[in-house]
Amino acid sequence: MTRFHPSTPDKLRVDIWSDLACPWCFIGKRRFEQALAGFSHRDQVGVVWHSFELDPSAPVQSPLSLREGLARKYGRTLQQAQDMLDSMTRTAAGEGLDYHFERVQPTNTFLAHQLTHLAAEKGLADAMEERLFAAYLSEGELLGDPEVLVRLASEVGLDAAEVRAALERGTYAQAVRQDEAQAQALGITGVPFFVLGGKYGVSGAQPAEVLRSALEQVWQETHPAPLTLLAAGASAEGCEDGQCAVPGRDAANVHG
Repeated sequence: MTRFHPSTPDKLRVDIWSDLACPWCFIGKRRFEQALAGFSHRDQVGVVWHSFELDPSAPVQSPLSLREGLARKYGRTLQQAQDMLDSMTRTAAGEGLDYHFERVQPTNTFLAHQLTHLAAEKGLADAMEERLFAAYLSEGELLGDPEVLVRLASEVGLDAAEVRAALERGTYAQAVRQDEAQAQALGITGVPFFVLGGKYGVSGAQPAEVLRSALEQVWQETHPAPLTLLAAGASAEGCEDGQCAVPGRDAANVHG
């Protein structure tokens, strides 16, 4: 884990940077949910989603399939690219996710990220992230199409007219850019990326047990256990001549 500046929120805050076109990010979301389910202080964890574009220059509609784009990007054959996708599909299935890369329509995710910021204002950030991941990776929806985004937003409870207007005006465009600038300032170059308690960064879709261990470590550091009194009423015992006892106070008053 990488150390960041400390913070002391009322809850344990977890900031997550992800891209909606990132297969590992959806896997990371599932693994974090599993980690949180096994964390005894899960009700005191607040999650904040942040935008990250793996390819800001991507067109809204790509002339290449996902397999073709992958082969070109990494200098692989089409079969090698397909093998990579098949391996990812199996990994996702292990987390209960049903990926269909043959349906995926590679696109620019800038508009979709703007939608997640609107959803966050309405308390629906997690539901919107979930819906967009599934729409892209399982259902083959074109996330660069504003009307597709309006429909998906309506499914999680957002007002269609408000969503359409916000996307047309670019109301949340600056919020996306601010997330990306913050990621750059923190040195984040890949996603998913988790920042726990403003102190530690966890890179990648780590196993649930690794994420849970990180949660427990940061919780212990930011929420130290109160002093436990082992021998109430024995304030002067163990002090030579009673010189370490404070007049008028005893061990029962150790917290003032």
